Amino acid sequence: MTETNFIWAEKYRPKKIEDVVLPAPLKKLFAEYKAAGEFPNLILEGPAGTGKTTMARALCSELDYEVYFINASLNGNIDTLRVNITNFATALSLSGRKKCVILDEADHLSRITQPALRSFMEEHSDNCRFILTCNYANQIIEPLHSRCKVISFRIKHAEKPAMVAGTAKMVLKVLKGENITYDAGAVVEFVKKFWPDNRRILNELQGASASGSITTEILSHLSGLNINELVVNLKKKDFKPVQKWVVENLDNDVALLFRSIYDAMYEYVADASIPHLVVLIGEYSHKMAFAMDPEITMMAFMVEVMANIDFK
Repeated sequence: MTETNFIWAEKYRPKKIEDVVLPAPLKKLFAEYKAAGEFPNLILEGPAGTGKTTMARALCSELDYEVYFINASLNGNIDTLRVNITNFATALSLSGRKKCVILDEADHLSRITQPALRSFMEEHSDNCRFILTCNYANQIIEPLHSRCKVISFRIKHAEKPAMVAGTAKMVLKVLKGENITYDAGAVVEFVKKFWPDNRRILNELQGASASGSITTEILSHLSGLNINELVVNLKKKDFKPVQKWVVENLDNDVALLFRSIYDAMYEYVADASIPHLVVLIGEYSHKMAFAMDPEITMMAFMVEVMANIDFK
């Protein structure tokens, strides 16, 4: 096994549209682009690990596009983008292949940088397509929305059972490929715990498989959200442990964090405080989409909860 293939999430990244675990309507749309041999500029938005970048790569691969990949969170400087995108788009393709710029994590681009991207799209529209991936489409300016088709990778509740089953099937294929023995029930629980973040599912499984097997005993050691621990410290108004919990869990999808708190509130929160907590969750879910420092914004939410919410 080569060094670059050691990480399962990369080694088993689907190369074809049909192999990406997504709802049927989404796969049908991308299959139609493949059949047409062309696609418009795209904004792919949705939670982390749901297949946005994988689908962008698979689409370009199946259409044999020449791809220039940019991680906007690392290389979002306007001068870097201007030079690199221009050089890529204007360079002569000896093979005659079409070109596509995949701008990953585009919601990390500043509101100053994004207007320049609009001009790049217009300038190179004849020979180059752009695919932007992001967690939150509302962090992409409207002029870019108007130049792209926005496709949501947010899974509807009714689609969840089929998606979880599809992810579990994919995971079992990976485990067989790596010769890891497993308990099927443990694998399903693994998937449920971290779904819809397929990347994290594979990363957690890879870490848990060091012994060569996946068993039910491993489930007790998973690094999933411990809402009970959070609630105990919120109830005590103990700032330091709450801050520690936030730091340890902020790498989870923000929507998952708030949803987990929302789902647990009837068990832990006094009935009279539930409406106020719902308002706070809604308010801070919106604020997190625009947060310059997510940790500070999440801690502001926790402080509001400690100050204003009564627990059972």
